[in-house]
Amino acid sequence: MKYVITGGAGHISSPLTEKLLNAGHDVTVIGRHAEKLQSLVNKGAKAAIGSIEDAAFVIDAFAGADAVYAMIPPNFVTDNFRHYQNTVAKNYIDAIVTNGIKNVVALSSIGAHMGNGAGPVDGLADFEDLLKKHDGINVKFLRPSYFMYNLFGMIPLIKNMNIMGSNFGGEEKLILVHTSDIADAAAEELLELGFKGFSVRYIAGDEKTGTEIATTLSNAIGKPGIPWVVFSDEQSLQGMTGRPQ
Repeated sequence: MKYVITGGAGHISSPLTEKLLNAGHDVTVIGRHAEKLQSLVNKGAKAAIGSIEDAAFVIDAFAGADAVYAMIPPNFVTDNFRHYQNTVAKNYIDAIVTNGIKNVVALSSIGAHMGNGAGPVDGLADFEDLLKKHDGINVKFLRPSYFMYNLFGMIPLIKNMNIMGSNFGGEEKLILVHTSDIADAAAEELLELGFKGFSVRYIAGDEKTGTEIATTLSNAIGKPGIPWVVFSDEQSLQGMTGRPQ
């Protein structure tokens, strides 16, 4: 079986690639930088180096695949994130259709059912809707919850202000998931290929309030008592952009 994996050597794509290789399959990994894929190439993967915003490159990279793992990587420099997501989604779908690929496991997110009003997840909802329009393609969309890995983004807050927080949390429970659990689910779906038509799989690993997360992590780093502070949307935007609102 030949698989094509998007997402380079990311926290999901890398362990997923290793699982498929360990099962004896032919795996091509798409990424921008050859050096970042070298460890996977050393384990038997093939590397396709290029930009997923280049439609012709994606078509070539998907050629001959029996199944594809499709994820839209973050882009922190684009002026219009949803437009970027739609561009990549269209390139993926054009490559899938052009190459006659019948099986796709794609990374979406909890909240994609809303269509609008879920921030960056809205673009993933667009991806789901675009793929739904193509009969004859079996698609399993993975909708994981909040990545535990994203909590690393709070290190500057801890170092500089001795707090954790965001525009959510506090006593509100967060549904959390580890990226390795997402890789396990993706590998299971790709190896079995038991899905037909369009279907969704939710992935979650734990439930904690923001306060519980702050307590657990502050104790783990030897700085007990760090609070979780809930910011307003305006304060969060100012923190991300460095500009007062």
